[in-house]
Amino acid sequence: MHSAVFLIEFGAIILGLGLLGRLAGRFRFSPIPLYLLAGLAFGTGGLLPMGASEEFVAIGAEIGVILLLLMLGLEYTASDLVSNLKTQYPAGLVDFTLNAVPGAVAALLMGWGPVAAVVLAGVTWISSSGVIAKVMGDLGRVGNRETPVILSILVLEDLAMAVYLPIITALLAGVSLAAGSVTLAIALGVAGAVLFVAVRYGRHISRFVSSDDPEKLLLVVLGLTLLVAGIAQQLQVSAAVGAFLVGIALSGEVAEGTHTLLSPLRDLFAAVFFVFFGLHTDPASIPPVLLPALALAVVTAGTKIATGHWAAKRAGIGVKGRWRAGGTLVARGEFSIVIAGLAVTAGIEPAMGPLATAYVLILVVIGPLTARYTEPVAAWAGRRRTPPRPVLTVVPSQPGSPGDLKDQSQDPAGRT
Repeated sequence: MHSAVFLIEFGAIILGLGLLGRLAGRFRFSPIPLYLLAGLAFGTGGLLPMGASEEFVAIGAEIGVILLLLMLGLEYTASDLVSNLKTQYPAGLVDFTLNAVPGAVAALLMGWGPVAAVVLAGVTWISSSGVIAKVMGDLGRVGNRETPVILSILVLEDLAMAVYLPIITALLAGVSLAAGSVTLAIALGVAGAVLFVAVRYGRHISRFVSSDDPEKLLLVVLGLTLLVAGIAQQLQVSAAVGAFLVGIALSGEVAEGTHTLLSPLRDLFAAVFFVFFGLHTDPASIPPVLLPALALAVVTAGTKIATGHWAAKRAGIGVKGRWRAGGTLVARGEFSIVIAGLAVTAGIEPAMGPLATAYVLILVVIGPLTARYTEPVAAWAGRRRTPPRPVLTVVPSQPGSPGDLKDQSQDPAGRT
């Protein structure tokens, strides 16, 4: 009986996602906000809570984030990654300064104390790699010139999590400096080792997984990705970083074949991820913290746009690409919820969970919209600020005379 209920629930979820995706496609916008609202409607405290399929949806959500980052990694080579990280590390510092500080200040203003300030700084700092990967795919921007800049910032953030998460875990647990240092050293060592292997031995990895049989290629690549992601997460490193670096390591025909085989799976599990996020949000917990969450979302949406614009300008990207980069980085997601969850579990501040959930929900809904419309809105605003240039023409006073200069800025025909 339980399996029958599970099949009914999960089948209804998948069917609903398909219909919502078609609706979004008809109006040409990202389906992510619709997936989230569906999760809210059928999750904890929603209209019709689902329980039988919850555990499977949770696993599917983790796989969705991993596949999103794997597919992003397939688009770039190891040399691209290294060169981008070398040139974009100042953007990572700007990203931290502009986006972590507002969270820390907000926590202190609400009287939550220094530990909560460090936690909320992480919530507002880290963009959602999963959401942004999905949005770039939906908008067809994976091959754009600004995309490497966006990916560099995301990778720097995810690598920074290898340092941040052990620190925040130690602060919340109140462990000694020595114990926290050991955890941090392990996390940094694992992140460095995975990056070194991906860059140095990428060709050997591609040769190992290569196969003319699509079935074998799918099984080996998917198994390798999940294995590396799981090991990375077990050792306090982001699973998303592990999956991204596996994608970086694969190249040539292997990367092309993997992209073709895994695209449908990525789309399925990515949709499940966004539904899972909504399923675990109780709508009743949002109204009490909606105003501070909205204020924080507005401020940090602006700082993320400024970060992306500055980083893209520094990389020599055109004006339109700078605005697209900034708008794409706005969405927050899985990391922000994980960080806030650690604080709630440790009993630091009960309101942290609802505030972070409302904050992330707002930016996950707004993020696809800013990614699409920041550049055209900025272009429209620029045209509004620029006054029309006067047009000077020669109007002869009489035949054969040199003529007079006349200002035609109001009308090409000379009318004022």
